[in-house]
Amino acid sequence: MVDLVSQYEKMQDEIDEAIISVVRSSAYINGPEVKAFQAELEAYLDVKHVIPCANGTDALQIAMMALGLKPGDEVITANFTYVATAEVIALLGLTPVLVDVNPITFNIEPEAIRKAITPKTRAIVPVHLFGQCAPMEEILEIAREHGLFVIEDTAQAIGAEYTFSDGRVAKAGTMGDIGATSFFPSKNLGCYGDGGAMFTQKDAYADMLRSVANHGQSRQYYHDNVGVNSRLDSIQAAILRIKLRRLDEYNAARQATAAYYDKAFAEIEEISCPARCGNSTHVFHQYTMILNGVDRDGLKEHLAQMGIPMMIYYPVPLHLQKAYRDERYKQGDFPVTEMLCERVASLPMQTELDEEQMEHITWGVKSYLKAVHI
Repeated sequence: MVDLVSQYEKMQDEIDEAIISVVRSSAYINGPEVKAFQAELEAYLDVKHVIPCANGTDALQIAMMALGLKPGDEVITANFTYVATAEVIALLGLTPVLVDVNPITFNIEPEAIRKAITPKTRAIVPVHLFGQCAPMEEILEIAREHGLFVIEDTAQAIGAEYTFSDGRVAKAGTMGDIGATSFFPSKNLGCYGDGGAMFTQKDAYADMLRSVANHGQSRQYYHDNVGVNSRLDSIQAAILRIKLRRLDEYNAARQATAAYYDKAFAEIEEISCPARCGNSTHVFHQYTMILNGVDRDGLKEHLAQMGIPMMIYYPVPLHLQKAYRDERYKQGDFPVTEMLCERVASLPMQTELDEEQMEHITWGVKSYLKAVHI
């Protein structure tokens, strides 16, 4: 699904020198590379504060701790997402409140958020799924009306841009109170291990995020808050600095691949190509289509025989996962999420695909559909 080897080969000399430079300096933790990456990402995102951390899951957890959420507080998020979003809510003793998503964009539905709000609701966690922004203007308005925090999960959409009705443009992760992202290797901006970061425009939140991520310290050996130990190491920061310079190029390559897939499948009624939101760019962390009347497992096996990977994000909704089953929810309560879990499929999406590979992938899908309809 992702060719990190070919990507590395194109910038091997830069990457190798960056890693060796960190080793020579021996500044492995919070060294100059981390500080430089932080400043460069702040400039790219046009956000006042970037606080690096160890991974994207930590970023979400630290954000909730920094905002002072307490056990029993309710946090609304999408049912159709990776488990980490709900996992940190549960880990902190908060109550995850799941809502359904839009059947076209796959992102959280504002009207579903409104219906889920109770006196215990404290925060909303919109997930910018697969590479495009959730409907942030409406979500932020709901949050203002009810006095709620907004924590953006932008692990899959770094670099995407959202345009508000007044023409203002903002990058994913910079619109709510805090944004959280992951630098897992397969992400659009990925390192060579684990890594993550939090973003905020507010000084007070930034101070608390830094404290919580560093054992709750205000200064060394003075612990004002209960915290965690979550740091981005200098080698990963050095790699991310190099890749950040190419992020727009990477996202453009993903968009070109998506356009190729769109054209190839445009006339095929069994495939619904990913929809684009009118007010958000799409950076295609995944190219996720809906299969209509297709044996998904059969297609996956057929493609595997041709050396083509196909992934299913996500096969089981959160409310039906064993760890998150709750008497509040039962099968059938989230019809859109449950439909998507049964019918979505994702094709290879990476920066290094060439036209020959894309032709092979699309031909593989078409050949299966043709064979089953003979």
